[in-house]
Amino acid sequence: MNGEYYKTKESVKEYIELAKDVNGAELIEKLKQVLPLKSDLLEIGSGPGTDWAILNESYTVTGSDNSSEFLNHLIAKYPNGEFLNMDAITIKCEKTFDGIYSNKVLHHLKDNELIKSIKRQSEILNIDGIICHSFWKGKDFEIFKGLYVNYHDEEKIKDIFKDYFEILSIKSYQEFEEGDSILLIGKKK
Repeated sequence: MNGEYYKTKESVKEYIELAKDVNGAELIEKLKQVLPLKSDLLEIGSGPGTDWAILNESYTVTGSDNSSEFLNHLIAKYPNGEFLNMDAITIKCEKTFDGIYSNKVLHHLKDNELIKSIKRQSEILNIDGIICHSFWKGKDFEIFKGLYVNYHDEEKIKDIFKDYFEILSIKSYQEFEEGDSILLIGKKK
């Protein structure tokens, strides 16, 4: 990820406070419909760990983040969890997984970076592996608190993922405002 927002103690503390009432429980329920319980799952961009904790109730979860401040927070809050320091593009790890999940993380990547990430996700997924990713819906991009935010619509997401994943489901949903988000669930080709 670009920018320094997630790199300082102050900004990470601020983000944890801002996001304290937000979680991906509804997204995770959709994931459970296609990814068997107890599967090995990688969460890209665990951040405060809210979704990691929900995922960990049903799956064997490896969390990750590219911010050492978030990793310090995660390790302190979930000392029995497994967390990797990795970026969302290269996803450097030795393990393979049955599923990969991210909630509003991959929108920090430019389109060419997202394609590299998708290719790498395909490489570390087991046969019939499942992805579940959410994005902010919209057009173009903006810089928010020094971070690149790439907006997508359903057609753009389908086009970007089509070479590596069969789209099982792609739907708009509401996080804060009606239709402000997109959930993609796909299966490795």
